[in-house]
Amino acid sequence: MRDRESNHHSVAAPLDLNLLRTFLTVYRTGSFTAAARLLGLSQPTVTTQIRALERQLDRELFERLARGVSPVPYADELAARIVDPLDSLATVTGEDDAPAEPVHLAGPAEFLTHSVLPGLAPLVETGVRLRITPGLTEPLLEDLRAGRHDLVIATFRPRGRALAAVPLNDEEFVLVAAPEQAGRIGGPARVAAEGAAALHGVPLVAYAEDLPIVRRYWRHVFGTRLVRDPAITMPDLNAVKAAVTGGAGFTVLPRYLCAAELASGALILLHDPDDPPINTGFLVQRPGASGNPHVALVRDQLLRVAREG
Repeated sequence: MRDRESNHHSVAAPLDLNLLRTFLTVYRTGSFTAAARLLGLSQPTVTTQIRALERQLDRELFERLARGVSPVPYADELAARIVDPLDSLATVTGEDDAPAEPVHLAGPAEFLTHSVLPGLAPLVETGVRLRITPGLTEPLLEDLRAGRHDLVIATFRPRGRALAAVPLNDEEFVLVAAPEQAGRIGGPARVAAEGAAALHGVPLVAYAEDLPIVRRYWRHVFGTRLVRDPAITMPDLNAVKAAVTGGAGFTVLPRYLCAAELASGALILLHDPDDPPINTGFLVQRPGASGNPHVALVRDQLLRVAREG
């Protein structure tokens, strides 16, 4: 009984406020590196403070991952108990007077340009600062785990439970060519009748040498494996669209990216299948609540724009 009481008193002893502030920052950012940056400390200092708090509590607080950390259930309980008092104390002491940190958002360049940035304009007018990074999903998610981004728009749902992901948008892929090329092919009628064979010999313009978008379209719509070399590759879908609009060949694009060209006749829809290929994008956030209130504003605005769109 005496041993139990001794353990109880050691846990219940007053805890260092600085250690709790460090803990809450790590909890919110999901990364010792990101927490150190926000606190103005070195990463070893943050690591030492978390270990000191874990010794005082006789509890492990975070699971150390290859990139970043994930809170254990006890850390969730501790954060819930201290978040309001510490945030209130920060307000009283003036720690919240400084402007919020910029929100670091990353995702596919084309989707960011055409769909995301216009929808975030109202937040910028209220003082939200943004740092935008374009890129491919896999490396961006690695950077998210390492604390380099606050939010990532991913082209697939991340594996595991360390990252919270919610569906954001569905993008439809369409087969297109310029009017002159479409005429040479025989138009949508021939593609509907002959399928992939109608495009034999027509130059293919693609995002990458391994043809990820076009191969998926072939498999889903035509039920066959695509075996051909592209005439042009460019890791920029806007450049792919420009080349095809100029008459270089045909390609597969997200419909949102070429909707204006389809409406104006600058591009022709070569095929209109009953079941077009659809890809779901996900909004991904680091584990734990962010210490930057603007992250929640950006996240909620992205979800709101997606619902309304």
